[in-house]
Amino acid sequence: MRILFPFTTLLCAFASASIADAFDRPIPQAQTATAEFWFALGSVALIVALVLVQRLVARS
Repeated sequence: MRILFPFTTLLCAFASASIADAFDRPIPQAQTATAEFWFALGSVALIVALVLVQRLVARS
């Protein structure tokens, strides 16, 4: 535990605002029709899988 305190103090010293200024936030792109289709397909597949698992584990 005594070793962790100086190590975390050193890490906090490196995490300064001057280092973080170099990061440029990504600009979100517009959602395409293809992306919407695959998201809808994945959502339906997830619901189907959940129903199948529920039926599998349900007690008769």
